[in-house]
Order: sequence, then structure tokens, then C-alpha cells
Amino acid sequence: MTVATIVTGRQRAVGVALAIVAGFAAALQSRVNGTLAERTGDAYVVALLSFGSGLVVLLLALVFSRPGRTAVARLTHRLRDGGLRWWECLGGLGGAFFVSSQGLTVGTLGVAVFTIALVAGQSLSSLVIDRAGLAPGGVRLITVGRALGPVLTVVAVVVVSGSAASTAALGLAVLPLLAGVLQSFQQALNGRVRAAVRPTTAAERDGGVMAATLGSFVVGTAALLVVFAVSRAAVGHPDGAWPTDLPVDLLLYSGGLLGIVFIALQAAVVQRIGVLLLGLGMIAGQVVGALVLDAVSPGATPPGAATYVGAALTLVAVAVPLVEGALRRHR
Repeated sequence: MTVATIVTGRQRAVGVALAIVAGFAAALQSRVNGTLAERTGDAYVVALLSFGSGLVVLLLALVFSRPGRTAVARLTHRLRDGGLRWWECLGGLGGAFFVSSQGLTVGTLGVAVFTIALVAGQSLSSLVIDRAGLAPGGVRLITVGRALGPVLTVVAVVVVSGSAASTAALGLAVLPLLAGVLQSFQQALNGRVRAAVRPTTAAERDGGVMAATLGSFVVGTAALLVVFAVSRAAVGHPDGAWPTDLPVDLLLYSGGLLGIVFIALQAAVVQRIGVLLLGLGMIAGQVVGALVLDAVSPGATPPGAATYVGAALTLVAVAVPLVEGALRRHR
């Protein structure tokens, strides 16, 4: 019997709710990093700042977290004894690619088209990953409800975007499309890391989420350092200026903290709900988050009727696999 068959409906609902929160944090990070990249003219250094600042915060938190230190030590031991393979620790590459694509494409594509491409890659790849059993919860079969969820989600984001896709530079959409695929792999791999370093006794506190999140940030920061060095050697220093009107512009530097939130939540819930439901929940959070951000941000265009319809469709897309799973368990 797999983990997916023994979790309760309440645990599953809580897991999806946390995935929605993670999606909201991801939407806010996209807005923050995209805006900062536009103002500085340097998407690579913004991505490095986002991951690097998150890594510093996590290292400071690790000093005060004994369970976290224990889990990190267990992680290195698992790598040495073969209990965890090296490629299972590369989830941070997906996060690094995601934050880079934010700065490189959001300014040109706009948030709507960026989200369409991201959703297309994330929804479809998460279905395949669940079927292959790459996530720690084991193999999850493709059912009608689980297949319908990604389809409805893509339709919802298309409704939200309106006609934006016909006017944008769609060649750039390949980057967020790949970012969506890699995010699904990141979610699955981080979940495997957390499962590998779980406590052996009930008396121990679980620091697996911190270990998985820290590992993701270490790998992502290392990759972005290489990309940053190559970009500096190739194109030199950009002409943009860094925002200095604090505390007004302080939010623009919060990308690292937001990354910690959604990566940690992914690692915490992926074993309970699987990559597909995690992805659908995050997509719901991203769409609803975009609604809220557009409604409260100064100078932003107020959401129209199509945006609200798209948000409702997204929530239905998340609910369909949940309802189907509940009906199957009841039978």
C-alpha cells in the first residue's frame, strides 16, 4: 500500500491548501523578480540575488535549528552510503532556471503569457512524473479526474490571458515552458530528499524540509554563480540602476524569502498529495495571487470578468482530482 492510499481526506485537503499558498508566493516572486530585472537590466544578477539571499537566511536559520542540522548531517550520510543518489539532490537547478526565466521573459511576455507557458509545462510533466513514480509517494495512476485537472488549468490560464498570446514574442515562451517542466522535477526530487532524511524514531523532530530546501538553494545558487560569471564575461556590466528608495522598494529584494516559502512548502507536502496535485494547487495560488496583486497594486489594471472566470476554473481544476479521489476511497 502506497502513502497515497493511506493519507486521509483532511490531510490531502490541507496539503492542497498549502500548495495554493506556495503558488501565491511564487506569483509574488515572479512579479518582484520581473520588476527588479526590468529596473536593473540584469536578470542573471537578480536571479542570483534571489537564490543567494535565500541561502543566507537558511544558513542562519540552520544555526538555531538542531533538527535541521541533524537532517543535513543525515543527508550527507545518505549520499555517502548510496541511500540517496547524487542526481536526487539536483532539484535546485529547476528553481534556478525558474527565477532566471522570470527576469528574462516577464517584461516582454507579460505575466499572462509567462503563466500559460509555465502551466503547460508544469501540468503535463507532473502527470508524467506521478505516473512514473518519481515522487516519494510512489506511482499514481492517470485517471480521468487527474487528466482533466491539467486540461482545465490550461484553459483557465488561457481565459485569464485573453488575447495576450497573439501579441507577445512567443519564442521566449520556451523558457517558462521548460521552467514549468523543471519545477515539477524539483518538487519530486526535493520530496525524495526529505523522505530520505526523515527521523528514524518518533522522538526526533523532522528537519527534512529544511534539509531539502537548503540543498535546493545550495545547488541553485552554485548554478546561478556560474551563469552570472559567464554573462559578465560575455556582455559586461548592465546600465540599469538598483532601487534605493527604502523601505518603499524593500519588497523588490524579497525574492529569496519568497523562494524559501514555496520551495519549503513543496518539499513538505509533495509526499502527501503527489506532484500533480501539488502542481495544480500551486497553479491555483498563482492565478488567484495574480488576481489579488492586480487588485491591490498601485497602477495595475483592475481584473476583468475573464480573469475572475479563469480563477474560478482553476479552482475547479484543483477540486476535480480531489473529488474523484474521495469518491474512489469511499467506494
